[in-house]
Amino acid sequence: MSVLLLALLLDVLVGDPPNRWHPVAWTGRLIAWGRRVAPRASPFRLTAYGGGFLCGTLAAVVATVAAASWAVRLCGWPGLLLDAALLKCTFSLRGLLTAARGVRELLAAENLPGARERVGRDLVSRPTAVLDSEQVASATVESVAENLTDSVVAPILFFLLLGVPGAWAYRLVNTVDSMWGYREGELEYLGKPAARLDDLLNWIPSRLAGFGIVLGALLAGESAANAWRTMWREHGRTASPNAGWTMAAMAGALGVALEKPGAYRLGSGASPTVETIDRAIRVMVSAGALAVAAFLVIAAWLT
Repeated sequence: MSVLLLALLLDVLVGDPPNRWHPVAWTGRLIAWGRRVAPRASPFRLTAYGGGFLCGTLAAVVATVAAASWAVRLCGWPGLLLDAALLKCTFSLRGLLTAARGVRELLAAENLPGARERVGRDLVSRPTAVLDSEQVASATVESVAENLTDSVVAPILFFLLLGVPGAWAYRLVNTVDSMWGYREGELEYLGKPAARLDDLLNWIPSRLAGFGIVLGALLAGESAANAWRTMWREHGRTASPNAGWTMAAMAGALGVALEKPGAYRLGSGASPTVETIDRAIRVMVSAGALAVAAFLVIAAWLT
């Protein structure tokens, strides 16, 4: 419990280190190198390479983190702090909120080009150059909802199950999927193993996060009942088996329509605005606080 509590405090008070010092950014550079040296081969060989690279990298990263976690724990309180820092690098509630608020401020200032650039750089992978302000707001709200799973619930859940190495195993798979998991060109095959494993690892966390948004809506003064109905009715509209749970719940909670043109439309009502981003952040913070409280109780019980 001490490691988790310290990691949460580090996230709230300090946030993420610069990319040049961030271990997840280091793994990102390794993954980018893995793509550069990938064979220009058949779909089968690309898939085999993607699976082999994922397994090899996963084994190396988990072994390194496990050894580091064991070593620093021999150092008393300084070691506990270092172990917490290792865990903190696998999740980022503060970073998510900072990115969402940054887009919100640019939209409020009517700086649409800046908002497009910021949302595409920090929150979503879709093309953003031609999005209007409502579509930028929608992308921001969708990312806030979906990242409750990826950035908070899942890594902490895997920490409770498998310790700091478990949280890092999840983070690595999720990072490979975020960089390779696209249905375009060679990535359709290269990223398939990571995409399928990421779907599996997020199956339970995404549903827990969806229920968390329903409860968070209640605390934030939004419609928990509509969040529940919309989540159950529309979670299957996304290509991902997991993303729809949190995004549909958020759309229902806020009473808006969240849309990725050509891909899905969740909820009904008006299109999102700057004010919708503020409301989504309040719901997500409430849901995140509930999740963290529950995880701390579980951690205390396990110890």
